Amino acid sequence: MDLIDLLPTEAVLASLKVNSKKQALQEMAAKAAEVTGRSDREIFDTLLQREKLGSTGVGHGVAIPHGKLPGLARLVGVFARLDKPVDFDALDDRPVDLMFLLLAPENAGADHLKALARIARVLREQAIAGKLRAADDAAAIYALLTQPPASNAA
Repeated sequence: MDLIDLLPTEAVLASLKVNSKKQALQEMAAKAAEVTGRSDREIFDTLLQREKLGSTGVGHGVAIPHGKLPGLARLVGVFARLDKPVDFDALDDRPVDLMFLLLAPENAGADHLKALARIARVLREQAIAGKLRAADDAAAIYALLTQPPASNAA
């Protein structure tokens, strides 16, 4: 599964200005609502419910908030690079500045897990994360996220 299958071109926020985890999730939910045609409140509530189970801040300045929505047609992603890092209760206690939101249909099962694993693999690559942090605009970020894997090991 490649990120190009999950991430619409208009779903990249290159310099999101937020002051908190909650505000970051609200802004990303609003963008996801534009992309999916679903309510931003429904998406935000789904993300908050997931965060109550444990932070989706996976470390190294990265968070992968995610959730399942009934009736969603397919997996959809939204990426944001935050203007300044925010506390996200991450596993390593570091603030987060790269966020990839993933929404999945209720019955996505293994596809949802494969997508989360793929996102984590891409964002865990220090070279890619560094380029994402240095990219000039949304188009450059999109190109970095959707480039084919460097090896067949993915």
